[in-house]
Amino acid sequence: MQLHGLPFPGREREQAMLAQTVADLGRGRSSVVTLIGRPGYGQSRLLNLAARLAEDQGFRVLRAKATPGERDVRYGVVGQLLAPMEGLTEGTLKALTGHGPESRLPGLTELLRTGRDRPTLLVVDDVEWLDPASHRWFGALIRRLSDARMVLLVSGTGRLRPGACSLSTAPQQVITLELELAPLAMRDVAATVALICGRPADNAFTSAALEASAGNPQVLSEALRRFTKRGYAPVAGRVPELCAITDAVGGEHVLRVLGGLSDTAVAVVRALAVCGDLLDLSLLYALAGPRAASEPGLPETLQESGLATASGTGLRLSRPEARSWILAEMPGEERAELHARAAELAYRAAVPDEDIARLLLAAGPVDEPWVIPVLRRTCAAALRAGRTAQAIACLSRALEEPLDPAPRAQLGLELAAIEVLAAPEAAGRRLAEIIRTGDGGPGRIRARAADLGLSRGDDKALRRAIADVLPSTYGEERVALAGLFWLTESDGQDDTDLIPDGIPPLPDDPICPAQAAARAWRLALRGDDLPTARALAQRVFTVDGSAGALILPRLTAARTLLLTDDLDEAEVRLDVLHTDLRRRHARAAAAQVLAVRGELNLRRGRLDMAERDVAAAERSLPRSLWHRYTVPYLMAARILIALENGDLGQAGVLAAGSAPAESREGASWGYLLFARALVALKQDRIPEALELFRATGRWQLGRGRINPALMPWRSMAARVHDTLGDHGEARRLTEEELALARLWGAPNTIGWAQLGVGRVVREGRVDRLREAVATLRGTPARLAYAGALMELATAEFDAGNPRAAAPLVAELFSFVIANRSSSKLVARVRELSERTGPSAAGGRVPHPEWETLTEPEQRTAVLVGLGHGNREIAETLSVTRRTVELRLSGAYRKLGISGRAELIGLLRATKGGGTGAA
Repeated sequence: MQLHGLPFPGREREQAMLAQTVADLGRGRSSVVTLIGRPGYGQSRLLNLAARLAEDQGFRVLRAKATPGERDVRYGVVGQLLAPMEGLTEGTLKALTGHGPESRLPGLTELLRTGRDRPTLLVVDDVEWLDPASHRWFGALIRRLSDARMVLLVSGTGRLRPGACSLSTAPQQVITLELELAPLAMRDVAATVALICGRPADNAFTSAALEASAGNPQVLSEALRRFTKRGYAPVAGRVPELCAITDAVGGEHVLRVLGGLSDTAVAVVRALAVCGDLLDLSLLYALAGPRAASEPGLPETLQESGLATASGTGLRLSRPEARSWILAEMPGEERAELHARAAELAYRAAVPDEDIARLLLAAGPVDEPWVIPVLRRTCAAALRAGRTAQAIACLSRALEEPLDPAPRAQLGLELAAIEVLAAPEAAGRRLAEIIRTGDGGPGRIRARAADLGLSRGDDKALRRAIADVLPSTYGEERVALAGLFWLTESDGQDDTDLIPDGIPPLPDDPICPAQAAARAWRLALRGDDLPTARALAQRVFTVDGSAGALILPRLTAARTLLLTDDLDEAEVRLDVLHTDLRRRHARAAAAQVLAVRGELNLRRGRLDMAERDVAAAERSLPRSLWHRYTVPYLMAARILIALENGDLGQAGVLAAGSAPAESREGASWGYLLFARALVALKQDRIPEALELFRATGRWQLGRGRINPALMPWRSMAARVHDTLGDHGEARRLTEEELALARLWGAPNTIGWAQLGVGRVVREGRVDRLREAVATLRGTPARLAYAGALMELATAEFDAGNPRAAAPLVAELFSFVIANRSSSKLVARVRELSERTGPSAAGGRVPHPEWETLTEPEQRTAVLVGLGHGNREIAETLSVTRRTVELRLSGAYRKLGISGRAELIGLLRATKGGGTGAA
């Protein structure tokens, strides 16, 4: 017989035994039945079902529920039980209510007397909270049960043990049963889901329901009711919603259970919610309070309540996700103080830094010397693991400690460097505040704060902050701040009408690295006095190029060296700077360095490395976090790389991408205009290309950027004019660029200008192009040199000189294979090679099987043909020597040759005895 016809999955055995007990009661058999289980395991529900079944049979049912709040009320539970019973004497009523004289076992005689004639079911829930007087009363009742037709049905949590109600003294003829409730099994959860949701669940949903509820029937049922009420179906796709609902229900359940514990037990549970299993039992008790260690059976009580489980030498929460629910019930100040004490105990116990930091993040100021070092170490570890939010939280918490101005400013500086990765605007405001307030000491914290923000591109706000404090600063800091002010490129000109009062002028021969970089860059922008610009740029590194030096002066000096053709030195300086910035976790500035290094590699024709650098720049700092003034520079680099790779489609997509509206005000907008103009030119959108080149020129000239080394917009615009038939304007622009290039004096800039002239002249084209090739041959700008070779080879063919063109084509083949065979030059070079004819060696594929070689194998083989050893090849291609050996082995096998000597002979024979490879 099922209890009242209501299914209770997982409790079929208990329901059957309770139904049998009620049936036996009707036959006059007395018994004591105890249900034991954790809170929520269904004790109360089973008691209710048994009571309703007894009522349906016409039996008398008397009910009571013990509570912690009435544990000190004399006969509180007995009074609940007997209150509805008729026949109680006036003295019994007064004794039960506490208004009369103390009576021994009030009401027991009346209950037993009436129970002889009328079957009675006594239901008492949560008997672990019986008051002492009620406890004695029930013990006496059990010893007398054989005299009545009566069943005592009680329930409690795991704290209830045999003997709690003097079960051991029951007469032999009284049946005693103890039913211990277990968590639901998988099949029970499946049945519960089908019952409440109205349909079976799939296995994934059932497994998730079991795990989320931990087999607790009350939690599971309530969660499923809320789940179904929202219209969800029990399928795998709804597991996240189920888990979220179950977490909430589980938290409410924990709070209900917590309300039934002693104050000391609650304190221990709160301590567990704060520190988890970080502390052993003795330290946990120290955190919970002085009475925790002396309360008997406390660990057992917490485990039996279902709130805690044993963990090594201590305890841990059974449901860690309930931590927030437990702590939310505490006043904020009390919660923060508990976290602070937990952090101190954890530090003394040598708990790992990250765990101590987690406690500190929720604590108020501790004012102990170990706090900030712990938070710093945790911040560094979080950055290494890519957990930016945690790193920011650690340093933000460190700033809440009592600090002197100097260490506070230093912490703020470190925090701003990291905030760029998540909250760049907040970082900018923090840096501006440091600039304005300083650190109260002799250090250069203002200069370092300005440098960090300016190296990201945030020039306007920080320029104003620098201008505000410069009149009140002195010594080295004033000199450095002045240099950084002049490095801000709002207009790029020495327009004194726009310079606020109190800003010292930039000297002609500055010693300060920041001022030297500013003077060098301004000379480079104007294309004036290359030797001085170079010397000043080099001075930046010789005066203070060590790790920890200011960032922006070194980055600007390296960019100046790009324009002076000192690419080798610029590359070394950029590499050192990038290493320094990675160590300092200045990822925004590191991204800028990588982008500039990408430009350097692009100038050198190392497209693989340029592409890698630009990709690394975006990994270091996602484009969404780049400052709006610097985004155009990154976009332009990506467009130019796509163009040089011959990927016009990708270049078009990138050029069509939108840039922040305010980026037009920054110092890199012209780069994006120029790159978009090149895309338009390649896509034969000639009028649009011309307008974009003109816009580039207006933008550059409006900012005093005269030097064609920055970008050759004049010669590119001249090509468009020439295409449109405006040969006079084309010639004027190219001659102007050549004159400016010669004024600047960098061979690469001159050679490019000469190439521009050669492209548009009507007469003497070959001679002008030969001049460009001769000028560019010795420069590190290999991409420009390759372009000049291609133009000259084409001109030689057009002039009817295929033999003069053949070695040029062969050299081009060497270049494109040694650098990157997917370059846009490849197709042109192959076209040119077909024009050499069989009599002119060079430019031909060296072997019928050459195309079967992979691109890395081709590049490696060509370098062998150029006479390089394996070590040189490894350095050139940035691979290991073992990789070089493996590539060459593959090439030998595919070409059917035995080794290096045959490969060199093959390549040189194809070239006609030249030094390169076809």
